[in-house]
Amino acid sequence: MTRIAIVDYGMGNFHSVARALQAAAPDHDIRIARSADEIRAADRIVFPGQGAMPDCMRTLDTSGLREAVLQAAREKPLLGVCVGEQMLFQASDEGNTPGLGLFPGRVRRFQGPAFDHATDGGERLKVPHMGWNAVTQTRAHPLWEGIAQDTPFYFVHSYYAVPDDPALTAGISHHGLPFCCAIADGNIFAVQFHPEKSAAPGLRMYRNFTRWQP
Repeated sequence: MTRIAIVDYGMGNFHSVARALQAAAPDHDIRIARSADEIRAADRIVFPGQGAMPDCMRTLDTSGLREAVLQAAREKPLLGVCVGEQMLFQASDEGNTPGLGLFPGRVRRFQGPAFDHATDGGERLKVPHMGWNAVTQTRAHPLWEGIAQDTPFYFVHSYYAVPDDPALTAGISHHGLPFCCAIADGNIFAVQFHPEKSAAPGLRMYRNFTRWQP
């Protein structure tokens, strides 16, 4: 039986992710991992996060799980979710916070004219970006299997990752501007949206993750 560890470092909707994974893959051993040993013992890792980036990085460090997460990211299938995706990059504009540095790039805040004032015939766009938004798959990947192009997923965020290497992007969405909302490289896939809040398409992504053989 495949063991999947959801990293619990104190900043994430871990129980919602666990329920979604259990629904998507009832034949797998789903565990919320609060120790490095539990992460090392798992076959696959889900790395969620929510809230402010400075708090997430500080809490990850104080939890003592940072090195276990970095080791898992080198060796095992890993799915990053929301701030868990942002933390994989070098740094964030939110508090000028260093990330884990697995990928070159920076996390930026939504800003620009569309967020400062109403556009012609429209409304000023709100930050945080919250709600359902279509996701365009920019390249094929096993985690997109069975998910139609431009399927809506659920977002709640004020910041988004900007990879230095455009080839890292696996999906984009739009909120005032096109932004990267999914990345893929080797054994790592990560998304800005919340699959656990995205109904059937989100469950399909989690099911795809449990079967993925990078």
